[in-house]
Amino acid sequence: MPELPEIEALAQFLREHATGAVVGRIDVAALSAVKTFEPPITALSGRDVTGAGRFGKFLGLECGGLWLLTHLSRGGWLRWIDEPSPTPPKPGKGPLALRVHFFTPAGATPAFDLTEAGTKKRLAVYVVDDPRQVPGIARLGPDALALTEAEFGAILHGTSQRIKTAIVDQTLLAGIGNAYSDEILHTAKVSPFANTKTLSEAKTGELYAAMRAVLTDAVQRSVGQDAARLKGEKRSGMRVHARTGEPCPVCGDTVREVSYVDRSFQYCPTCQTGGRTLADRRMSRLLK
Repeated sequence: MPELPEIEALAQFLREHATGAVVGRIDVAALSAVKTFEPPITALSGRDVTGAGRFGKFLGLECGGLWLLTHLSRGGWLRWIDEPSPTPPKPGKGPLALRVHFFTPAGATPAFDLTEAGTKKRLAVYVVDDPRQVPGIARLGPDALALTEAEFGAILHGTSQRIKTAIVDQTLLAGIGNAYSDEILHTAKVSPFANTKTLSEAKTGELYAAMRAVLTDAVQRSVGQDAARLKGEKRSGMRVHARTGEPCPVCGDTVREVSYVDRSFQYCPTCQTGGRTLADRRMSRLLK
């Protein structure tokens, strides 16, 4: 799933490539992806693109007083096309959900596609006057890169739950998902199962510093990349996430995994749990 660094990079990409263009035809290939009906999505056509922004893990394109917003969910992505086909795509065919065409001042006619891999179609598109009209944006907590250390500590100590759960809760902190939470916890040497209430002030400070470092580094590596290369850039920077069975780059221990029904996370026992292996939820159910 694209998280704060990738969405920030995509927003910057759109600022550079789409700002100043005029929205042309919009092809809807997956009707289920469009979650709003008033204003209609056709209301964007003919409007000037005036900017792009990020709201947690939501990506937005500002079009002359309206916003086109999307949540890419787990399998979604944005693909820029310099020379799109003039033929509208057939609805329901392949991963394409939406195509937005542009007319640029230089006379070019590029487009971008919103695509979604997999069978679980959760990509969502909204057209609104104000981003806060999108329920998921209205519920967002403060942005993970906009917090002071004191604010971060107050958020964590104001709840009592596993730290892994807390830092991916978008109502508490906006922008962090499964992948970067693994990296942040590994960098701070914190167990994913540690309780937010019992984190010491010193460890909370280390976790805040790790969050800032991991996200800032990822943003710096991602911004300026071609949109098509961002997924690979994300994977290349991961030390433990999606690296089950590989050696930890810090201590050499084997990276372990805890799996749930539809997701999993990775950690290093030596770096994070004092050598203890956390219970794998899938295996626990099989043994009952």
